Amino acid sequence: MALRVGGKVTSFRNRSTAVVASTLVRGLQSRRPLSLSHVEGPTDPPLEHRTLSVYFREEILGKYAERPALVCRQERPRAHGGPPSPNMGVNTHLAWDFGEFDRHIHAVARGLVSLGVKKGDRVAVVMGNNSSYALLQWACASVGAILVTLNPAYRINELVNTLNLAGVSHLFAVPRVRSSHYIRMLSDALPDLRYSNPGNIQAEALPALRNLVVIDNIGDPNEYQKEVNDTKCVIDWRETLVWREDGREQDRVKELIDSHQSNEVINLQFTSGTTGAPKAASLTHINVLNNGLGNGRCMRLTSDDAMFLLYSIVLIRNLAAWTHGACIVYPSETFDPKAIVDAVVQERCTALHGVPTHFLGVLAEVQKRQKAGESLDWSRLRTGIAAGSPIPIDLMRQLIDKLNLTDLTVAYGMTETSPVSFQTTPADPITKRVETVGKVQPHVRAKIINSEGKTVPVGTPGELCVAGYLLHKGCVLD
Repeated sequence: MALRVGGKVTSFRNRSTAVVASTLVRGLQSRRPLSLSHVEGPTDPPLEHRTLSVYFREEILGKYAERPALVCRQERPRAHGGPPSPNMGVNTHLAWDFGEFDRHIHAVARGLVSLGVKKGDRVAVVMGNNSSYALLQWACASVGAILVTLNPAYRINELVNTLNLAGVSHLFAVPRVRSSHYIRMLSDALPDLRYSNPGNIQAEALPALRNLVVIDNIGDPNEYQKEVNDTKCVIDWRETLVWREDGREQDRVKELIDSHQSNEVINLQFTSGTTGAPKAASLTHINVLNNGLGNGRCMRLTSDDAMFLLYSIVLIRNLAAWTHGACIVYPSETFDPKAIVDAVVQERCTALHGVPTHFLGVLAEVQKRQKAGESLDWSRLRTGIAAGSPIPIDLMRQLIDKLNLTDLTVAYGMTETSPVSFQTTPADPITKRVETVGKVQPHVRAKIINSEGKTVPVGTPGELCVAGYLLHKGCVLD
């Protein structure tokens, strides 16, 4: 099986593609009845050609500076140090409006410049849902570095191979997530890290790596020291942030923001699909910004919404909310149904984003609490995205009846298409939302072809071909 994108064929093995393709076009709407499996999305609204940082400054910050932007319920207020912060008046956990989010983004961007991060450098992240990851997404785009998103479940050999494959020179990681102890794992496998100086790593197995920055997600100083003490090259995250706004770092960040082009790569998303071989899709400003805008429009997000991600974050998922002035809520580092239910109720979330398995976990937690006599208010919850695999109609009805997700949408795509190419809307009846993957996104063309390259009739399985702004710029293969 292959996915033909923009005239090129990227090999992959995904037996479900033919099944999806056979039902795909039934979910598409056109001004005329379709006889062949070929569709084109609308050209309105026009594509956004600004870079992420300019869009944030002119649109998001310009319109929503005092609106909630990011809530991290597992992090303490002022987790990053720096000057006193309003924290939206919350004293139990981290809570930023877009103005405060922006101040932290610039402190991180200045810190990246101070660390020697240059335009085009690969900056890798290994962590769960946290504010540092959210900040790095925008800060890397500000200085022109390429954010490399790594799977926290990687074993040491997979991690080292992927770092080398991407040419990573700066690694940002937490000491541990669940049973994975990243710094100890790296230090044990690569003794060079124990004796290298901060900012000047000399590790034979990782020749490009220069910086290892660690974000404390433990909270206990003694436990934190146990994780990092043996690794001399470690730099503490809080020491990298530059809070002064009148230094050379700030001048450099401003120069860089205004120098970027929207077709430049800003994100390497590693994906193995069903092949098992890691490959990195190269995503640009145009790719991720427009896909986020399209996703948010399908969900009908506004600045009154609070979106909840049920699994590890990637840039595009966040952008669906932030481009519409909506807030992102992280209940915990990793998937935790108990923390999710608490946060949805207490933060009055309006949207959920996950795969069917995650939704089932939330439903089970809700059922458990209701049996115990607990009353849960889901009145604000209404929309979101279910993706990753088909959602059964019984599950969709449960999500509507028990969680009030009346406007839940279904999306289809892949990492190489930024990722969403098709999505339903709240206006679609439930049957359309579970039996199809919706309509093709604006500025996207799609067709299904046979082995001879000819477009097949509607309802005929074949190879799905997608074209448009959403195609990644290239693939880094192992």
